[in-house]
Amino acid sequence: MIKPLRALAAAVALVPVLASCSAGGIGLEGGKTIVSDKARVIRYVTSDLEFMQPRLISDRAREYEKSHPDVKYEFENVGTSDLLQKIQLLAASNDLPDLFAYESGRPLERLSDNGYVLDVEKAFAEIGLGDELNPAAVKLLKSMTRSQGLYALPLEINVEGFWYNKKLFAKYGVKEPKTWDELLQAAERFRTAGVQPFALAGAQKWPITRLINGYVIRVYGYDAMQKVDRGELRLTDPGFVEAASVVQKMALRGYFGDHVNTTDMEEAVNRFLQGQAAMYYTGSWSLRDFNDPAKNRIGTEQIGLFNIPLVAGGKGTTDDWLLNAGLTTSFSAASYDDTMKKWVKAVFEDYGDRAMKEKGVISGFKVDRMPASLPSLTQLAQTTIESVKNGALWFEALFDTDAQAVAWDNAQLLVMNADYTPRMYMEELQAAIDRQQKEEE
Repeated sequence: MIKPLRALAAAVALVPVLASCSAGGIGLEGGKTIVSDKARVIRYVTSDLEFMQPRLISDRAREYEKSHPDVKYEFENVGTSDLLQKIQLLAASNDLPDLFAYESGRPLERLSDNGYVLDVEKAFAEIGLGDELNPAAVKLLKSMTRSQGLYALPLEINVEGFWYNKKLFAKYGVKEPKTWDELLQAAERFRTAGVQPFALAGAQKWPITRLINGYVIRVYGYDAMQKVDRGELRLTDPGFVEAASVVQKMALRGYFGDHVNTTDMEEAVNRFLQGQAAMYYTGSWSLRDFNDPAKNRIGTEQIGLFNIPLVAGGKGTTDDWLLNAGLTTSFSAASYDDTMKKWVKAVFEDYGDRAMKEKGVISGFKVDRMPASLPSLTQLAQTTIESVKNGALWFEALFDTDAQAVAWDNAQLLVMNADYTPRMYMEELQAAIDRQQKEEE
C-alpha cells in the first residue's frame, strides 16, 4: 500500500510558485534540470558543508565535468532544520535534485513508497558497481524501508559499542564484559572505587535509548525493532520492560554520574577522554575526538572496544552489532537516465578507498586498500564493520517524529524518577506506536 508523504498535499499547492522561479534559461524536463545551452545539470543538495564528506563527491564530479562539458555539477548546502521540508516540497513539484541528503527511516520510506527515489542496489549492479557495497551496510539500510529496496547510499556507516579505558580496567581487575551481569558487576566495582562507570550524554536523550535498545536486541535478536514495526512484538512485552528497568537501575545507582540529564555530548566525551569515566557507549563518529591529541588525554592506545554484552537466555549474538548510517544520500528516480548512469559510475567507483584515504571516513563501501597511516582506532572500527554479520537498527529508526519524541523525552524521566516505572515508559511508547501505525493504514 502506497502511503502519502506527510505535508505533500500542501506542498503541491506551491508547485506554481516553484516553477515560476525557473528563470535565466533554466527549466524542467522529465524531472531533470536543463539549461539553455543543452548541458545537463546534476544537482546535489545536502545539509553537510562541502568541505566535509560531500567533498569526495564534488571533487570527482568536477573532474568528470572537465572531460564532459555537456554535464555540469551544482552543489547546494541547506540548513539541517530546513532540509526535510525542502526535499518534500521538491518531491511534490517533481523537481527532486539528482542527489539529495535526507533523513533515513520513516521519512525516506515514504519517498520510496511513492516512487521518488532510486533503488541503489539494482542501479549499482547494472553499472558494475554492485561489489563496491558492504553487505552489512546494504542489509542495514534496506531494513529501514522494510527490506523493499536500497534507497540510500551508505556514504557513512558507524559501528556502535562500549569504548573503554584499558588502564582503568587493568587497575581494577576488570575484563571485557561478555554478559550484562558482568557489565553491571564491572560498573559496581568502578563506582565503589570512586570512578564513574559510564559517560553518558543524557541531555541529547537518544544515548539513553541506545542502552535500552542494546539490551532489547540481546533479548529478542538484532531485528527486534523490525518485529515491533510488523506487530510481531509489542513494547510492553517482558524483554522491553526488563531493558528499561535495567537502564533505570543503572542510572539510579549512579553509574551515569550525578547529572546525567544535563550532561551534553561534549562533556560526556571529555569525561571519558580525560580518564574520569571507565566506559562510553558511542559510535565510531566519536573517532574524530578519540584521534585528536588535544582532546584525548588517555591516549588512543588505552582505548578498547567491546560489543553489547549478551543477556542470559536471549536470542542476540555478538556477531551482530548496532550500526548507524547517519544522514543518508539518495538519487532521484525521475532524473536517473543514461547520463546519470555514466556519471554515477565515474563518481562512486573506488569510493570506499577514497573516503578512507582522503578523509578517514568509514563508509558502507568496501575498502580494498587500507592506508598504512590510518589511526589504530579507525582501523579497529573498519575491521569491526567488515566482520558484522547483522546490523541492528537503533531504537527509534522506524518511529515517526511523535513516537520518537515520546521515546526520548520519557527516557529522561525514566532515569531520574523511580516513581516513573519501566512499564509506564513502554506503555506510553507503545501507545504512540499504535497511533503511528493507525495513521499509516
